[in-house]
Amino acid sequence: MLDIKLATNRTTSGAMAVVVPSGDPFSALELLNPVDQAEADAFLDDVEHTGSPGSVHKLPRPGRKPSKLLFAGIGEGDEAGWRAAGAALAKAARKDNALRILVPHDTAGVAIRALAEGLWLASYRFSLTDDEPDPLRRVTIALPAGAELGTALDQARAVVTATTLARDLTNMPSDRKTPAWFAKQVVKAAAGTPGLTVEVREPGYLRDNGFNAILTVGRGAGAERGPRLVELSWRPRGAKRHVVLVGKGITFDTGGVCIKPLAGMKLMRKDMGGAAAVIGATLAAAAMRLPVRITALAPLAENALGGDSMRPGDVVTHYGGITSEILNTDAEGRLVLGDAMAYAVRRLRPDVLIDLATLTGAQGVALGKRTAAMYSHSDTLAGDLAAAATASGESVWRMPLSEDYAQEIRGDLTDIINSTDVGAGSLLAALYLREFTGPLRERWAHFDMSSPAWADSGDGELTKGATGWGVRTLTRWLEMETAA
Repeated sequence: MLDIKLATNRTTSGAMAVVVPSGDPFSALELLNPVDQAEADAFLDDVEHTGSPGSVHKLPRPGRKPSKLLFAGIGEGDEAGWRAAGAALAKAARKDNALRILVPHDTAGVAIRALAEGLWLASYRFSLTDDEPDPLRRVTIALPAGAELGTALDQARAVVTATTLARDLTNMPSDRKTPAWFAKQVVKAAAGTPGLTVEVREPGYLRDNGFNAILTVGRGAGAERGPRLVELSWRPRGAKRHVVLVGKGITFDTGGVCIKPLAGMKLMRKDMGGAAAVIGATLAAAAMRLPVRITALAPLAENALGGDSMRPGDVVTHYGGITSEILNTDAEGRLVLGDAMAYAVRRLRPDVLIDLATLTGAQGVALGKRTAAMYSHSDTLAGDLAAAATASGESVWRMPLSEDYAQEIRGDLTDIINSTDVGAGSLLAALYLREFTGPLRERWAHFDMSSPAWADSGDGELTKGATGWGVRTLTRWLEMETAA
């Protein structure tokens, strides 16, 4: 992770960057000393730098100090623009040892936070080999480290550390990423933070306490790769609200008996992206000491093909008593989520219930690679979550919870069925999960984030591979809730 700090010293022998607003990019030249201003003025005019968010122009200066000048656009200077500039600079300066960034002296903490988030997120790398990391290790933002700016940098660090963990968990190949391995990583990440506790429920506990859907999904993988239910709790003193976050944790998804084709299976190590996100958001909230009680539930299982795998036509009784007929073994995520959500409602009694899941391919068909589908009956909750997503740099779109389709999930033998052939796959999955919300139906939100959990190539602050989608949205929403 990059070492980013605030310091007033403006000299450097390496690369130096200047942030450039749109509309009047030449106003940024006052940040340079008089000797460099004329050269930079001619350069900006020649390259026609517009200051658009994330645009970067590089002026090499061999044998001089600094050795190169980078001009990074921040657009109108909103969070998105500063974050884009940070991401672009991380890529443009990746071959340099150090980078110093000149910003206006009145730059607010919110801008510094976004700049640092972009720098950190775009410099993320995941590798199981001994590849040499990028040379860029140190970034200095040329501002005095006052209380507001120091807090902003700490906030960025907490969110990025949690997002990095979520990316690492999701990127890890599934030959290593068993449910037990995942649980161990959560225990390790939470260790030493006052107020954080972790409980790992193993198959015996799940069997004795009626978590039959989690067991059913995981039984085809065998005992060594058996399911778990992880409960991570943040309980600060004086907290008046309790939020439960539930994340789908399928550590690999073959589709089971209804086996996936290769194209649909080869990236299924990402099918626990929802669990990684809710764990990450809870860890970030604890690092920031947010005054809200949070419980993150991660139902973990591997949906494998084996002699004991669940079959189409099997019936499962969820925690709490709802019965479900399994008509498609590849619709397993909603099964494990149902157990965890029913447990949350019956035992934890939260004020708000939110679940995240890499749930359906239909989400990607409807909204593409960057935008998650959001479902909620609460206009207020949906609006607040959408605002948090926008502020944090993620994208959601609220979808309808149409009652016209509710009858489609009713079973002949059971209360509900886990799959239909009528289309509207993302909506029907949301309606299925709604059955487990009980009295929290009006205080529940569901995110179907299958496609946004993975980037096929680098884009802005995203790098190729797992994105950690949801950590930033949930953390920002929790911040907004506690600030209100």
